[in-house]
Amino acid sequence: MGFLDAILGRSKPVRPDLDQLFALPSAAVTLQAGAGLVPTGLGSVCFATVEGGAFARLRQDVRALLDADTERGGVPVEFSQDDYGYTWLLARHTPDDMASLVNDLHAVNTLLAEGGFGPQLLCSLVGFREEGGAGRSLALVYLYKRGTFYPFAPVPGGGEKRDNALEIQASGLLADDLTVEKDLGRWFPVWGAPGL
Repeated sequence: MGFLDAILGRSKPVRPDLDQLFALPSAAVTLQAGAGLVPTGLGSVCFATVEGGAFARLRQDVRALLDADTERGGVPVEFSQDDYGYTWLLARHTPDDMASLVNDLHAVNTLLAEGGFGPQLLCSLVGFREEGGAGRSLALVYLYKRGTFYPFAPVPGGGEKRDNALEIQASGLLADDLTVEKDLGRWFPVWGAPGL
């Protein structure tokens, strides 16, 4: 960053560090101990859809990579599209196998980034639910372009309302485990995201 950039208030964009995803298993332990939230075994990656043969081949490669887990008892990967035209990839594992889920999400992000589609990557998320299966839910969302995480907690049965208290509690609990996004204005809602 140069002198003129500093005067004009411009900053260098944060380079995504996908290895931060590997901190999620320890964050899961922290969430369970501090807030009674356990992993659901669901995680997803969101990216802007791109037309063309190269992207179609990459999508087939992602499906082949993750569907290989079905031979070891996993569930095939699911693709869906939301109302805004973004593509979501949903990966499933048993709730106690957070490491495999994180490996899958990391692999998908890496394949897309190395395939030249890094600018299309928006976020990845991992779902959590209150112990016992009922009640509150939370997603830890990784913002690819910011290299940070934030919690998103929809109110159960509350339409499009957020549990802000749970989000703030989770961000405080996770401050030592994850790089939490400091700008609350960037804690975007991901209503209806697969894996939540």
